[in-house]
Order: sequence, then C-alpha cells, then structure tokens
Amino acid sequence: MLKFLTNFRYLSWIAIICSLLGSFLMFIIGFVKTYTAFSVFIVGLNPEDDNFHLSLGDIATTYLIKSLDAFLIALVLFIFAYGVFSLFVSNPTDESEYKVLKWIKNPSIAHLKNVLAELIVIILFVKFLEIAFIKLDKLDWDILVLPVSILLLAVALKFLDLRHTAEDQNDTKAPGVRS
Repeated sequence: MLKFLTNFRYLSWIAIICSLLGSFLMFIIGFVKTYTAFSVFIVGLNPEDDNFHLSLGDIATTYLIKSLDAFLIALVLFIFAYGVFSLFVSNPTDESEYKVLKWIKNPSIAHLKNVLAELIVIILFVKFLEIAFIKLDKLDWDILVLPVSILLLAVALKFLDLRHTAEDQNDTKAPGVRS
C-alpha cells in the first residue's frame, strides 16, 4: 500500500505538464500583445475600434500592459509547475542539479501558496491599471470594485501570514527566537 501511495505522487506530472503548456501559451500571448503594441505605434494599426479616444501611444501602452499581464500569468504557471515538481516529484538529493532555479525553491506548500497568492494580487493590480488606463476619460464608481477587491485580498494575505508559516516550518531555532 505504501508503494502505491508513493507512486501515486507521479500523477502530479499532469499538473506540471499542463501548467508548463499553459505557461508557454501565455508567453506566446504576451509576445503577440507586445508585437501588437509595436504595430500600433509604428504602423498605426488599431485592431480594436473601442480605443478611438486614445492616441496611438496610449493604445500601444495599453497593449504593453496587457502583455505584462500575460507574462505574469505565464510566470505564475511556471512557478506553480516547478513548485509541484520540487514538492512531489523530485528527489531531495538531486537538488544540486537544479541550482539554476534555486530562486523559486519551494520548501513547503505554504510557501508555494504564498508566492502564488502574491502574484495573483499583482496580476489583479495590473488588470486594474489596464482598465483604468483604457477608461481614463470616462471613469465611474464601478471601477472601484477591482481595487477594493485587491485591497481585501492583500489584507487577507497579510492576515494569513503564509510566509511566516513557511519560515517557521524551516526554522531550526527555538520557537520565538528571531535573528
């Protein structure tokens, strides 16, 4: 039974592969949006008719903000894939092979959740920036829903204190002792 449960962890490859494919797709989407920004500014091409009130530079900036959003989502999916890999599939003794990706090392599920939650808040902030930039001349009260939601998510993330939990799990010192 233990061998079955140990081998069952390899089902996480489904999440890893799908996340990497999604990340690759979002990188392509980000590239296309960046290319569109250059097309708008250099060639004067405007693919959307609802941006007629914006200048070419503002439309290009809007597409660059959209590409930033796509790249952030791509990175979230990549970090999720690597986190699932490092937590469930990789052998801890093989860690010397993965020194290149040490900056996204996930020592625990709590740390992975914290990184993902922070990136989601940043993605929502970028989405708000995009919406506010497009509707700059016709802002109304409805636009406040997104920043209030972002604020509530950020406060909830602070109260969850996932980073502190992840540090405590890896801390070998006595409880309550800080350096």
